[in-house]
Amino acid sequence: MKIIITSIFVQDQEKALEFYTNILGFVKKHDVPSGAHRWITLVSPGEENGTELLLEPNEHPAANEYQQKLFADGIPVTMFGVADIHKEYERLVEEGVKFTMKPTKMGDITIAVFDDTCGNLIQMIEQA
Repeated sequence: MKIIITSIFVQDQEKALEFYTNILGFVKKHDVPSGAHRWITLVSPGEENGTELLLEPNEHPAANEYQQKLFADGIPVTMFGVADIHKEYERLVEEGVKFTMKPTKMGDITIAVFDDTCGNLIQMIEQA
């Protein structure tokens, strides 16, 4: 068994697609109409057959409440790995991304947390 798709709730699929592709650099794999919404998945650059990230609409009351409470409590919904967290932090700051935690070393890892503009906090991690 392996993870093929993981999802995050987003307030606006189009805004999320823009942020995750143009700012974070993910690649759109699927964008298919699905009722009132779309089935939008992204992959890491160069890993087109890798794990997909689904941008899931948060319209269900439970999803909306879950997302709001995690954000209010400062809890990231997922974690993305980077090779050089300081370089990526500087790049994202230049793009206007708001961070709630600057790169912080914790043992063998360094983490940072940013706002994805779609209702989520995302953690970046650089592993030694």
